[in-house]
Amino acid sequence: MFAIRHKNLILSIIVILMVASVFVIGYFGLKQGIDFTGGAYLEISYRSEEVRPSAIEAEKSLSSLNLGSIIVQPVGDSSLAIRTRPLTEVEHSELLIALNILPLNEDIKEEQYSSIGPSIGAELKQKAGLGILLVILAVIIYVAIVFRKGSKVVPGWLYGVITIITLLHDILIPTAVFAVLGYYMNVEIDALFVTALLAIMGYSINDTIIVFDRTRENLQKASEKEQKENFAEIVGKSLNETIGRSIFTSLTTLIVLASLLIIGSGSTFWFALTLTIGIVAGAYSSILVASPLLVVLQSSYKGSK
Repeated sequence: MFAIRHKNLILSIIVILMVASVFVIGYFGLKQGIDFTGGAYLEISYRSEEVRPSAIEAEKSLSSLNLGSIIVQPVGDSSLAIRTRPLTEVEHSELLIALNILPLNEDIKEEQYSSIGPSIGAELKQKAGLGILLVILAVIIYVAIVFRKGSKVVPGWLYGVITIITLLHDILIPTAVFAVLGYYMNVEIDALFVTALLAIMGYSINDTIIVFDRTRENLQKASEKEQKENFAEIVGKSLNETIGRSIFTSLTTLIVLASLLIIGSGSTFWFALTLTIGIVAGAYSSILVASPLLVVLQSSYKGSK
């Protein structure tokens, strides 16, 4: 199997990719949406690009409302996104009047509106972080139970360590991509982004455990001598037996996500993009990371005994 034969090269590339992702996230940071920071967000659609005012013109229309800092950005061909501090119902109505949406205007439509206070945003951020930590903890417990017996050449805890490493890889990649998108394109992360990360973690765990479960089965069928002398070959065989299932499962999901990327807009598009990046990362990590890393760490474990 290619992944086992060239494990050192592949794992070196993966390490570089993960370190680069951490650097990108630390350097660019993540642009947080109103779900986490609090504020109001409106998306206004216009009949055509010709009707849509420029961002500067929209800001001038709203300057008399005393809403503090206002960010106006074009969205697509004929929409504007407006972000302000949290709004009351009265301020929201005044804003719509200033933009000529009220009274009813057939050329202009409010497509999306949400207003979240800063305390609620901070609470959502805390719960999102807690949710991810709980999922990681649940994975550790699950893998520890499922692979508790292990084998004479591979202790059960080693499967758990590798599963967590692949999990971190799979959430680092989309997070780094969104750090870059946030810096250059003002793309924000929100509660949907966290939801996508949790879904990615589920896919990642599933793919990795399928490969490891087959590896454990094949090790149990082999004699102790075969396990020690042909461990890499057994892992490669297990990978060959499961690679088709992993790839086709991921492709099926990616086909559905492709339709969302094509027809989706706004938060739906970014949600689908997060899932797409994460599932692609999960698909190749279960093949190119989990099994080669198992061979490397098993060799180190065997050498330390």
